[in-house]
Amino acid sequence: MKLNELRDNEGATKKRKRVGRGPGSGTGKMGGRGIKGQKSRSGVAINGYEGGQMPLYQRLPKRGFTKPNRKSYAVVNLGLIQKFIDAKKIDGSAAITEDVLISSGLVRRKLDGIRVLAKGEVTSKLDLQVTGASKSAVEAVEKAGGSLTVTTAAAAE
Repeated sequence: MKLNELRDNEGATKKRKRVGRGPGSGTGKMGGRGIKGQKSRSGVAINGYEGGQMPLYQRLPKRGFTKPNRKSYAVVNLGLIQKFIDAKKIDGSAAITEDVLISSGLVRRKLDGIRVLAKGEVTSKLDLQVTGASKSAVEAVEKAGGSLTVTTAAAAE
């Protein structure tokens, strides 16, 4: 077998039928769309419309609401902080504040604050000062001999 002899199996591909190309083609004039009406024209279906039947999105009950004063935190994992310390992008011996995390490029934007989560391992002694932290993150930092301080912005919540 050569490259120029490669071809699809019989019946693997089906040739597309072009409609509306004259009476001799068998699908000329109306092109299989029937006579007049909305469905014979372009841009047919009205999404969510079920022909007068109560649509699904109206049959189901409304649930919940959006909290107007919801806080949005930038999330950082401990493993990533450790990675940046190992790569010498963050000075692990000094206090690590939110500004340090932003200037190192670990966090792009502060949003309403930075929240530390416990994913990953911490080997160095850290002194973290952030807006929020999970319990397991606090435990992991303290287990490594460091300290994690949650600043007042989170306490005011």
